[in-house]
Amino acid sequence: MQHQTKTAVVRKMGKFTLTYEPYFLQLNHVFTVASGSRSTTPVVLTSLSYEGLSGYGEASMPFYLGESHESVTAFLNKVDLAPFADPFQTEKILRYIDSVDQANTAAKASLDIALHDLLGKLTGQPWYKLWGYDPADTPDTSFTIGIDTADIIRKKVAEATPYKLIKVKLGLDNDREIINTIREVTDTPICVDINQGWKNRDQALEMAHWLSEKGVVFIEQPMPKESIDDNAWLTERSPIPTIADEAVQRLPDVEKARGVYSGINIKLMKCTGLREAHRMIELARAFDLKVMLGCMTETSCAVSAAAQLAPAVDWADLDGALLIGNDRFRGMWIENGKIMLPADPGIGVQPI
Repeated sequence: MQHQTKTAVVRKMGKFTLTYEPYFLQLNHVFTVASGSRSTTPVVLTSLSYEGLSGYGEASMPFYLGESHESVTAFLNKVDLAPFADPFQTEKILRYIDSVDQANTAAKASLDIALHDLLGKLTGQPWYKLWGYDPADTPDTSFTIGIDTADIIRKKVAEATPYKLIKVKLGLDNDREIINTIREVTDTPICVDINQGWKNRDQALEMAHWLSEKGVVFIEQPMPKESIDDNAWLTERSPIPTIADEAVQRLPDVEKARGVYSGINIKLMKCTGLREAHRMIELARAFDLKVMLGCMTETSCAVSAAAQLAPAVDWADLDGALLIGNDRFRGMWIENGKIMLPADPGIGVQPI
């Protein structure tokens, strides 16, 4: 089903102009995880302008986040940046945005990303350089394969040929069948995302050993996030690392993951954007946790924003824009499986 783009809203707020536009991303394949399926993802594209320059942002809302076009636009309608003199009052601005309402993390991320893009353009530098990162240190990105029939999985594996790490969605009753199907056609390393689908810790440990033998490098969110003791028990015994996803949303959750998982998956849409994601990486390193950088189904805008942090992480799953057929931006790209960062200022994107 094709969705029409809705009319953009333009709001003048003192020295700032905020523009936002609801949009639907069209997935190249129906995307299935343990919790459901979808063929589109609603997003809201934002821009924040100041003195002739514009920064771009995005809110992506897969159904499980609980946000929607309506909730994001309602949030953005409440925001008033008129009291702020300029974009360099970043801390005050982002603290204010976080205080406007509870939750709404994707809506907040859309403003955070646009503000960072604007600041980078005002300083003439990409954010990876402002943070002191070397763009040569970016990891390979994984390419995600959703739960599907054996024939479609083989087709998706063929599409993933340029990538050096395949991310596979598991968590139903055919996990072994999916992995065996992939191993029939490729020996590329795999990481698996269970999306809280495993319920029994003994069976989870048995699967962890089996997956390790099949060339799986880590397990993402193996059991429900509420099952803290079971996840800790599994992590202590698993031959491969466990990574918290649903269990870690924002900065205070990082410390809670210590001793329960081997690492965390940071996503801008969960944590309100780049400012908090950067802090989460620093805190995770202090706790000796591995760090993965993930994304939702997103345009190259939000993916390129996250990619600014890529040189600082162990693993990246920044393929969100590769899974859609109607991207609105050009930004980071993949070369031989590796994340490549543009030298453009800000988050490095250009509207198409």
